Amino acid sequence: MKITVCIGSSCHIKGSRQVVEQLQNLIQKNNLDKEVELAGTFCMGKCQEGVCITVNDDFYSVTPDTIESFFTKNVLTKVKA
Repeated sequence: MKITVCIGSSCHIKGSRQVVEQLQNLIQKNNLDKEVELAGTFCMGKCQEGVCITVNDDFYSVTPDTIESFFTKNVLTKVKA
């Protein structure tokens, strides 16, 4: 599974750095280093919606406050399936 987080200026202002740090911690905490690749990219074109991320090719918009529940729902359930 590949998770890509926008680190462009608009997403950076909305907390992409915190999102990346939380994802790194969640991946490590759940021992998913071999199953989940975390990458960064620049503008995904949907800046007004929050921090833009993709899980494989599915687009999502998250915040530092929602990333943990997002990870549980959209990453853990798919990796464990």
